[in-house]
Amino acid sequence: MGVKLKSDNQGIYNAPWEKAFDKVITPFEEFIHRQTTGGLLLMATAVLALVLANSPLAGFYSDLQHLMVGVRIGDWGLEKSLHHWVNDGLMAFFFFVVGLELKREMLVGELADMRKAVLPMIAAIGGMIVPALIYL
Repeated sequence: MGVKLKSDNQGIYNAPWEKAFDKVITPFEEFIHRQTTGGLLLMATAVLALVLANSPLAGFYSDLQHLMVGVRIGDWGLEKSLHHWVNDGLMAFFFFVVGLELKREMLVGELADMRKAVLPMIAAIGGMIVPALIYL
């Protein structure tokens, strides 16, 4: 029950390396587009992080988190720790993608009908209010 993806230009190769590139990329695209891939990758990396943080490699893991990574163009530069890039940069990207998916569902998907959207909206509001009340 896998996802079958075909590139628009599959079978049309303008350069000799394109066929070899397509053989490598197509299985990768199919893997990424499977619904379970994101969850499995998240679980695997969470387990890896827990193992590293609680093993003799904890010092290496901490050093990796605090590794300074940046972009420099001429005199201008932006340099932050890897931990900062993940927390701020990748989380912003994650919520941007979630917002795009929500927009699509509200325009043409399951949430386009108000009757079907009421329960998820109540659950989302409850998911914000209950933790806020616990915090207070």
